[in-house]
Amino acid sequence: MEHEDYWRFIEAERRGIADLLDGLSEERLDGPSLCADWRIRDVAAHLACVTEPSTPLHEAGSAVSDGESFHELNRTSAVDFADELGSGLADFIRERAGSRLLPALTDHRNTLFDVLVHGQDIAVPLGIPRTMPVEAARAAADQVWAIGFPFSARERMRGLRLTAEDTDWTVGEGTEVRGPMQALLMTLTGRTVCLDRLTGPGAPEVADRRPVHG
Repeated sequence: MEHEDYWRFIEAERRGIADLLDGLSEERLDGPSLCADWRIRDVAAHLACVTEPSTPLHEAGSAVSDGESFHELNRTSAVDFADELGSGLADFIRERAGSRLLPALTDHRNTLFDVLVHGQDIAVPLGIPRTMPVEAARAAADQVWAIGFPFSARERMRGLRLTAEDTDWTVGEGTEVRGPMQALLMTLTGRTVCLDRLTGPGAPEVADRRPVHG
């Protein structure tokens, strides 16, 4: 994809998430997301943090020295910002949907997979179907596969060959695992909600190959 395509998808996903949040009760916003110990509102606020340079997330690159510290800062920033925004969370995300601000040590490629995956982290527990654009999911999966921290996807999936059924995409070598691009992206980032959509002789092995964080 071209640079502008990434930002087009990022903006559309942010607007869609804001629309999803509209009208949710406080109880549902306080419900659990797919991220352990993160409320629905915390995950949404994490996405909002990216567009607000005053949050600690923008200084994370220089403020932490290891993965554990990064994840703690990430969560603390999100929780604090969620509480600060309160009922204005959806409006804030919508108003900043077109922002191209980036925290330290990240880029538009990381921002794309972040908004795609966290959109599912919000939608799935709420029982709200949300489909990723296949082109965007494929580009996001390429980035997750290429980087190490925080998912270590190539290392975790060693000995497996992952193949998308709905687009031209294959990574890895070994026993085949097949599935929709969305399911493969979620799996690469450590989510288990799409395991039932994976097929092939390597599919039973995938459940045990999860990152510590993500």
